[in-house]
Amino acid sequence: MPETVQYITNEQGDRIGVVLDLDTYSRLTPALDPEYLIGLTTEELKALASCKLALTDQNHLDQLIDRNTENSLSEGELDDLDDLLEKVDHLTILKTRARYTLNLLQPRLEEQRIVA
Repeated sequence: MPETVQYITNEQGDRIGVVLDLDTYSRLTPALDPEYLIGLTTEELKALASCKLALTDQNHLDQLIDRNTENSLSEGELDDLDDLLEKVDHLTILKTRARYTLNLLQPRLEEQRIVA
């Protein structure tokens, strides 16, 4: 069986590079993707993918949106609305990245189940 990792060294014997076999490289490649979430368990990714805005924030957002349609928001309330909408945008991006990471992990998880 071929070595999965080989090191490239300089004249002093310091490791300055690495050569991976194709299988090892393909397993590590998703980690090079900036959208791939690293360091989270499958359970943590599933929790993140299904999380929602806090109930108090969601209720406040709903009220502000309703009042905004009537053009009755103060300047401060408009700022609150913008902040809450920004939170929703960030949360949506995180949830999407969690689902994306889970989709990339799925073949490996299935492969591990077959082996076990």
